[in-house]
Amino acid sequence: MSEPEEVPAPEQLAPFNIEKARSSRSKCKVCKRAIEKDTPRIGVLLEGPYGTGYMWHHVVCLAKRDLAKVEEAYAGDYTQPGVEKPPIEELRAEAAKAQQKKAEKQEAPFVERASTGRSKCAHCKEPIAEGAFRFGLLQSVEFYGQVRNAVIKVHADCVANALNEANAATEIDSFHDEVRANSKLTKDEVEAALKETGVERG
Repeated sequence: MSEPEEVPAPEQLAPFNIEKARSSRSKCKVCKRAIEKDTPRIGVLLEGPYGTGYMWHHVVCLAKRDLAKVEEAYAGDYTQPGVEKPPIEELRAEAAKAQQKKAEKQEAPFVERASTGRSKCAHCKEPIAEGAFRFGLLQSVEFYGQVRNAVIKVHADCVANALNEANAATEIDSFHDEVRANSKLTKDEVEAALKETGVERG
């Protein structure tokens, strides 16, 4: 009786892979832009229903999104020869800036004063005058096949119509309370802005 033929084990992929992009066809999973050929990229191993492979990112983009993964990749033996990757200190600084920016970002809904006259209302498409009340509302949008909530800016007198659109993601019932909690204007300014909207308290 012959011995059974030895079947080679499938290749075991490392959890991370830092290499030069072999072409300009791959896209960063964070910013969705192309990763140019010969640019350092970092792959994070993903096991899915259709197989196992790497999700590619710009190194800086992944550091801003998930610094711990980049630090783990840098600490391990996952960098291919000849790759000049950004220093980890620079990536930590970029990650800190991103976290600070995220912390300073206002939660919607809110009201603010337009700092210039260049912005346009997302509802009526007309300019929002400098110094005028400008509301930030949530609206559901499709982005690369995924539905997310994005902030849109509208005139005070366009708020009521915007809140009643099919893709509106700001609840009318909690609108007043959330605007009061999220806005950085004075209490009197916020109340004046809410009055301008004509939206009845839920």
